[in-house]
Amino acid sequence: MPTSSVLLTGFPPVLDRNIRILILGSFPGEASLAAQQYYAHPRNQFWRLLSIVLDDDLVKLPYDARLQRLLSHRIGLWDVLAACEREGSLDTAIRRAQANDFVMLKQQCPALSRICFNGKTSGRFAPQFAAAGFATMVLPSSSPTNAQLSFDQKLALWKNIIL
Repeated sequence: MPTSSVLLTGFPPVLDRNIRILILGSFPGEASLAAQQYYAHPRNQFWRLLSIVLDDDLVKLPYDARLQRLLSHRIGLWDVLAACEREGSLDTAIRRAQANDFVMLKQQCPALSRICFNGKTSGRFAPQFAAAGFATMVLPSSSPTNAQLSFDQKLALWKNIIL
């Protein structure tokens, strides 16, 4: 008997009209969905990486303050997928993926010029954004499952977000 999977839905974008950079992940993992927070898994290095890149300790802040501080650095946050089916947190388990609607970005975020992708899964969307006129950069995933690079090796590449 086939099992029925539940369609999971992601989070709304963290955007304002002043952002210059948008970081796109793939889809929230189980810990993030449970907490209703981007990058909530305690071993995910996202907030630690950005804290060093921005020279601003985002890790110590409550979640809502983290998002506001990110916006104050003119950086937005979202995922490429609005919904999908997935058991567990691995991107390789994503099924029935539904992309977010990015058409509104140019109108709602007129200063946006660069899209940075947190990992290869979201990075598959880079050509579409490049074709729309954005500079793109695919970064190594901040996920704890991406152990191919050390934290310092990831950080060296993440520092290229800010030019």
